[in-house]
Amino acid sequence: MNGQNRNDIKQGLKVAIVLKQDQRSGNLTEGIVQDLLTNSSFHPHGIKVRLTDGQVGRVQKILEE
Repeated sequence: MNGQNRNDIKQGLKVAIVLKQDQRSGNLTEGIVQDLLTNSSFHPHGIKVRLTDGQVGRVQKILEE
């Protein structure tokens, strides 16, 4: 499942995000969602989240339901 729909993403979910500095390379960072930062229900590049370690990026994949 991709990370474009806000309804699919909840706190505590394990996801893979792309950080701002990794958008060109496409490197993914895995982590647990702490906060949802995108207010709209859909975003074509992925919902922006903050992970529990403080990193911020857009969800590319949901790893665990």
